[in-house]
Amino acid sequence: MTVLAVNKKARFDYEIQSTFEAGLVLLGHEVKSIKTGHVSLKGSYVTIKQPNNLKSSKNPELFLINAHIPLYKHASQIKNHDPLKPRKLLLHKKEIDRLIGKKQEQGLTFVPIKLYTKRGLIKLLFGIGRGKKKHDKREDIKRKDLNQKLRTLTKTKFA
Repeated sequence: MTVLAVNKKARFDYEIQSTFEAGLVLLGHEVKSIKTGHVSLKGSYVTIKQPNNLKSSKNPELFLINAHIPLYKHASQIKNHDPLKPRKLLLHKKEIDRLIGKKQEQGLTFVPIKLYTKRGLIKLLFGIGRGKKKHDKREDIKRKDLNQKLRTLTKTKFA
């Protein structure tokens, strides 16, 4: 497993309750661009979209929104390439139904955490989270600073 991109703000801004793994529908030049490390999950999110045609029996789908994947630099000039276009996530129907049920709860959102390869395929790890309040973020910063100080003190003490 090779990690290609990490959303560092995800665990800081959200209290992640559970995580899910999904595949992505990508074009060939997008795959090459991602594998060379040219991808950003900053400001991206996952959303549920219902099909436009009400008569069809299609199920709702999940999409990754605002993930920046630029054009692969060695690709030929591809017309109308949008680096921020929505990208469909591949999940089983039961998983999508479970996610829709959890989304009904107040204040929950889907947050992309990291993008990685697994057996040659590009996967997205996203979590269901609740936004943290300002005081919760302050407590996390205090705890992180305290742990850092403890590590440096124990390192100098035994050295």
